[in-house]
Amino acid sequence: MNTMYFTEEHELFRKSLQDFLKKEVVPHIDKWEETGTIERFIWKKFGDMGFFGINYPEAYGGLDLDLFYTVIFLEELQKINSCGFAAAMWAHAYLAMTHLNKEGDEAIKQKYLVPSISGDKIGCLCISEPSAGSDVAAMRTTAIKNGDTYVLNGSKTFITNGVYSDYLVVSAKTSQEESHKAISIFVVDRNTPGISATKLNKLGWRASDTAEIAFDNVVIPASQLMGEEGKGFPYIMQHFALERLIMGVNAHARAEYALEYAQQYMSERTAFGKTIDKFQALRHTFADLYSDMILCKTFNYAVTYRLNKGEYVVKEATISKLKSTKMADEVIYQCLQFLGGYGYMEDYPLARLLRDSRLGPIGGGTSEILKEIIAKMVLDKKDYKPAT
Repeated sequence: MNTMYFTEEHELFRKSLQDFLKKEVVPHIDKWEETGTIERFIWKKFGDMGFFGINYPEAYGGLDLDLFYTVIFLEELQKINSCGFAAAMWAHAYLAMTHLNKEGDEAIKQKYLVPSISGDKIGCLCISEPSAGSDVAAMRTTAIKNGDTYVLNGSKTFITNGVYSDYLVVSAKTSQEESHKAISIFVVDRNTPGISATKLNKLGWRASDTAEIAFDNVVIPASQLMGEEGKGFPYIMQHFALERLIMGVNAHARAEYALEYAQQYMSERTAFGKTIDKFQALRHTFADLYSDMILCKTFNYAVTYRLNKGEYVVKEATISKLKSTKMADEVIYQCLQFLGGYGYMEDYPLARLLRDSRLGPIGGGTSEILKEIIAKMVLDKKDYKPAT
């Protein structure tokens, strides 16, 4: 299966990334999980290695590589037992930076994208609000034009990198029209007066800084508008395909990690005179879990292949996230059970992994919303279109 999508160069990249994570990241994970703060030096090291520029143009310091390098990046980040650290990295590289690359003009790319690729600036994407999560069009944050500036007011919540980022990619309504056609996208410097952030206390993803952000009469230059005014909603929608596929890949990767760990444990743990991987009930349960993981992994690779060719795979990416995140929760829950009492101990990885995985069916669009999107596309024949 792998040789269909991954070349020798891909596998060399995977080995290089594994070595880097083992040496530079893993020794710090427990501290970052405890403090909830990822130290700044690691961002620069990621940038120096080119990991933030995998899919971005060489003109801005990127490597302009195919999406299967991104898959490798995501998979290996899921196998160091800190989904919070992984989220901080991919939210910067594939949420905030995607908008800079696609909608930012040349000046914005030079000011924000170039240092984002090098690891000198950290970004976050601000869409969800306290009263508007999955219903993006219901957002209340406004950006009212005043001469050659916009005045930003409102709040955002559940923002990954929301405390320590250097800039914010913000969605806001630029007219009073009660419609998705009123939404625009801006890039805003963190040190602009009127911005405040409150760190949220989460069940999992403890290493990442998730925040609620308030904008109180924040004045930003009109040049910070990205793309066309009023086109923010289709910009957001077209990037959701990548975000959902990312979360699907994350899910199959952490499920695979849980299965690998459980398999090793079961081959060493003895009960009634034999290792527990010899008991039929456990063997068959493991076989079911492994099969579900492989089905999702295979599907996710196929969707990545189509997205890499430029196809608009919003339906398939939505299915990827819906099914893969549910699968990961079920796999990790059962893998913890395989470990018995040890699975419940913080000294073993499954307790943290279980907490971290639970965000999968919630973040980036809840499973309930994803089912409705799929139903609209299949039953109502709704045809979502990319921004033009």
